[in-house]
Amino acid sequence: MTFDDFPSLLARAQAHAGDFLHDLPTRFVGARASREEMLAALDGPLPMAGEPPMAVLDLLAAQAPRGASACAAPRYFGFVIGGALPVALASDWLVSTWDQNAGIHVISPLAAALEEVAARWLLDLFDLPRGSGVGFVTGCQMAHVTCLAAARHGLLRELGRDVEADGLQDAPRIHVVASRDAHVTLGVALRYLGMGTRSLVAVDADAQGRMRVDHLREVLAGLQGPVIVCAQAGNVNTGAFDPLPAVAEVARARGAWLHVDGAFGLWARAGGAPALQAVAAGMDLADSWATDAHKWLNVPYDCGVAIVRDAEVHRAAMTSTAAYLVQTAGAERDAVDWVPEFSRRARGIPVYAALRALGRAGVADLVDRCCARARQFAEMLSAEPGVAILNEVVLNQALVRFDDDQTTRAVIAGVQADGTCWASGTTWHGQAAMRISVSNWATSEDDVALSVAAMLRVYRGLRGGAD
Repeated sequence: MTFDDFPSLLARAQAHAGDFLHDLPTRFVGARASREEMLAALDGPLPMAGEPPMAVLDLLAAQAPRGASACAAPRYFGFVIGGALPVALASDWLVSTWDQNAGIHVISPLAAALEEVAARWLLDLFDLPRGSGVGFVTGCQMAHVTCLAAARHGLLRELGRDVEADGLQDAPRIHVVASRDAHVTLGVALRYLGMGTRSLVAVDADAQGRMRVDHLREVLAGLQGPVIVCAQAGNVNTGAFDPLPAVAEVARARGAWLHVDGAFGLWARAGGAPALQAVAAGMDLADSWATDAHKWLNVPYDCGVAIVRDAEVHRAAMTSTAAYLVQTAGAERDAVDWVPEFSRRARGIPVYAALRALGRAGVADLVDRCCARARQFAEMLSAEPGVAILNEVVLNQALVRFDDDQTTRAVIAGVQADGTCWASGTTWHGQAAMRISVSNWATSEDDVALSVAAMLRVYRGLRGGAD
């Protein structure tokens, strides 16, 4: 291969991408291929001499219609997955073309500057402390790792410990206090950090999954030593927020570090609706925040964001140095100071592109529209006898139950097989439910109406009723 191969290969890739995007709004939403079908098309001995590059591209593209879910489609409502804004996708193509290692400034002043500006814009958009440290990571899982590493550093430093040098041997146990309905990635982060899931202390939650502040106060009163309180902004099932102002007050009185899991809920801070501003009140009182840009900002995977109020603590927990590196001692941004990864793609560039193209008003409109579509789902589905909405629809999540557990699971399977839309299942307080997450920039009122019609068609069919 030579540089002369680029134009024809990129043109073919663009043609394949164009075909995929053209079909995205109307295609079967789920994946239809089995593992065996995919392996039959893609597996085989490693070629000795290699194959023509154009043929390789054609092979890959031919499997996407059946083997790839239409996750970026406007009627995909599973797992809080956003689509990809056109400008975010196009800028991500540039990221791959430029092929910059965004670890340190000297390798790519372009990537460093764009991520520096994107970080500042995010703090402004969320109205968080402007001097906070910001790192672009793979997703909210690694954002938790980054933020909790900073918390671990800060709390143990106050006790005279250098956790980066000495590790956790003989260090006081850090208690991590979170709701019983906390997301699983919190526990995974504690495993990665060597703190262990037995460090978790559970606080009771109410019927919507909101942390009970009275029980939080009782739990903290019974703990000795350093404490991290982990609040939730956007329960993955209900969308509910822990009462952040009250949680922050109790945590501050105890001297605890307050971390917020705002994987998608942090974006409520950017919404324009007064109801969203009310539900997200108190977010700025925390010490660290974890979120995803590949959810509600609708940039391509993968892009999470870790934010830490004390930038010095953030940097101390993450940074690394070596004699061969050319690291800055000035104002330039070395991304390695803020994230666990060294060699990494410049994933902050699509964030910059999306924010610049949308502006503050565009982001607010995106968030508000998704919340309105979730309410539309709840209103239309709850009008059907036998269908119940299990949550207060305060954000972009709707929990739906059809008669009983068996019927609900059958409706979920039937909807996924139908292909008009795709929604996932969950169990909420012992009851089976369909979980609808509206996170896509392109989801319209018509998309919701088509999806509701498909869901009710499956449901009525199971009941033996007329469509």
